[in-house]
Amino acid sequence: MNLELRHLKVVCTIAETGSVTKAASTLGLAQPALTAQLQRIERALGGPLFDRDRRGARPTALGELVLARARVLLPAMKGLQDEAARLAGNGSALTRYRIGSTMGPIVGGLLRRLAEDQPQAQITTYSTWLRDELYEKLAGGRLDFAMLGMCGDSSPSAEFGLAWTAVAVDGVCVMLPESHKAAGADEVALGELADDNWVAAPGDGCFADCFAAACARAGFTPRQVFEIDVRAAIDMVESGAAIGICQPTFRPPPGLVTVPLAGTPLRWRHLVGWHPESGAAGFAHRVVELATESYLDSIARNTRYLDWVAGKPRLGVQSPGPAAATVPHEPGRPHVALAT
Repeated sequence: MNLELRHLKVVCTIAETGSVTKAASTLGLAQPALTAQLQRIERALGGPLFDRDRRGARPTALGELVLARARVLLPAMKGLQDEAARLAGNGSALTRYRIGSTMGPIVGGLLRRLAEDQPQAQITTYSTWLRDELYEKLAGGRLDFAMLGMCGDSSPSAEFGLAWTAVAVDGVCVMLPESHKAAGADEVALGELADDNWVAAPGDGCFADCFAAACARAGFTPRQVFEIDVRAAIDMVESGAAIGICQPTFRPPPGLVTVPLAGTPLRWRHLVGWHPESGAAGFAHRVVELATESYLDSIARNTRYLDWVAGKPRLGVQSPGPAAATVPHEPGRPHVALAT
């Protein structure tokens, strides 16, 4: 039997988990099948790789040698695959669009427009609450574009060498039941909501710190902040148990309303990102255009917000052209909170 990379992965997994049973579960294999495979690997290498007993599996001297080589070879091969994926598809047309997102409200409109604009292209999606996952997949060539939201003036990580452009910047709103005392107002001051409980969607951004800081500037500490999924958040707002932080592009169900926060204490930016050396980079201009169209279509449904945002030049569409760069930080501006 010729030794292959998948065999090295098996050896590493057994070493990492400490037992063949746990390794089989991790790899999605039946234990007898993994045991048989390990035996074939050991025959190919000329000796046992693990001492196995009731306490688990511990590498032998030969096993340690194989593990040392495998831990160099496996990352190197992954790096080669990532580079190849990033350089693939450099033709005159992009045949696939792999789009990741943190589940923002304008993603659906982008996907619909992209399917109409590029009917021959394959479009796949990946959703996560974790921005680092999107950064890693873009940098590794496993995604072509990512859409995410960021609060205030915070910027995507520069560690991965990615390009980003802001589609739009919004003033964050609050989601209220129609029975709430502020539901009919054109805007509401954050300090007027000091007696309410709050709900927000999960994420790995700076929500907790930024929202707490905004409330502190308004003169209060939030009573309760529940981080839960969007459907559960809506249920809590409908029941009157809490109010929610949300984007103005969010469409509340009947019985709920969104009201802008006076003075814009919290802002939210919609970003599109890609790897500047990828084959997809040449098509970023069109993706940004379609994302902007989707944003405008979404925001047009919120007439209250459109009336409120008029005359606020720092808010609204930010991407008139194809130029892309990491969005700059504005000195002196606070970071602000997550929008559902």
